Amino acid sequence: MKAPTSLIFFPILFFSLLSFTAITQTATFTIVNRCNYPVWAVVVPGGGRRLEMNHAWKINVAVGTTGASIWGRTNCKFDGSGRGNVKHGDCNGLLLCNSYGQLQNTCYGQPPNTLVEYALNQWNNLNFFDIFLIDGFNVPMDFSPTGSFRGIICSANINGKCSNELRVPGGCNNPYTTFRTDQYCCNSGNCGPTYFSRFFKDRC
Repeated sequence: MKAPTSLIFFPILFFSLLSFTAITQTATFTIVNRCNYPVWAVVVPGGGRRLEMNHAWKINVAVGTTGASIWGRTNCKFDGSGRGNVKHGDCNGLLLCNSYGQLQNTCYGQPPNTLVEYALNQWNNLNFFDIFLIDGFNVPMDFSPTGSFRGIICSANINGKCSNELRVPGGCNNPYTTFRTDQYCCNSGNCGPTYFSRFFKDRC
């Protein structure tokens, strides 16, 4: 199996989240906190870790991994056993998010949280990644491949510009979490962009 192209992932401005380098049958992601405050990073599969400003965390990910995600949590408090209180991106109160089953009936943790998704060595030996705001936004992120490949960034001041309806301390919620109507979840199959979806898309 062909090893994936080297990648680097950074949540930017305040939060640089990840660098990614291919080594044989694994890829190494480096998550870097460039915020001026601590961030509790989550990698599923992979776990979780507190990162102080400019601290980094390297993890190895198997080539062929799909449905994987990374996000950051802020203002967390955990005890010595790794249990605690998290407002955004929560994994049932656990520091180590080791499986999707811990994520409160969602793949991504408790909204709002800026999310990176990735799949390695997929169709035609390609790697796929995106920054996903369906669960809202809490920290800026940058996912940048190494070498001459183009990365992606979401560094807009979404928290500062968030509407009063979606604003929560430390983040900007997604409209479905706030209003709980199909208009914002698109379950009916007959829906289009809304004012709120345009707000996120226009900025990231």
